[in-house]
Amino acid sequence: MTAGNPGAPDAETLALAHALFDAAREGNTALLARYLAAGAPAAMTNAAGDSLLMLAAYHGHVDTVRLILAHGGDANTANDRGQTPLAGAVFKGYPDVVQVLVDAGADPDAGTPSARAAAQMFERQDILALLG
Repeated sequence: MTAGNPGAPDAETLALAHALFDAAREGNTALLARYLAAGAPAAMTNAAGDSLLMLAAYHGHVDTVRLILAHGGDANTANDRGQTPLAGAVFKGYPDVVQVLVDAGADPDAGTPSARAAAQMFERQDILALLG
């Protein structure tokens, strides 16, 4: 904690959080695995409400998505803009990530726009088939 603001995280904590969000974005599954195993929260979010899972899904890192889900990441948590990890994976066109999220119970009709709406908008019949 910092002396000036007792509720604010210190610089070391902020640096670690940034490193974990970067790891999710970059697909650094090994780094995330170590921290999640040590107790880092799989459901942590950044200032925009993007979870580790959202960042990994949006950037197409299927193994990282699996890891975060295995550590308790929620497939249906929307960010501050109402976007879900599933919608992010659909928007970017990652069917393998879509499948993992659907298997984990992601709701294709949640969020704004929903994953289903995004797949329809981009005419991704392959992904629509995965959404059921």
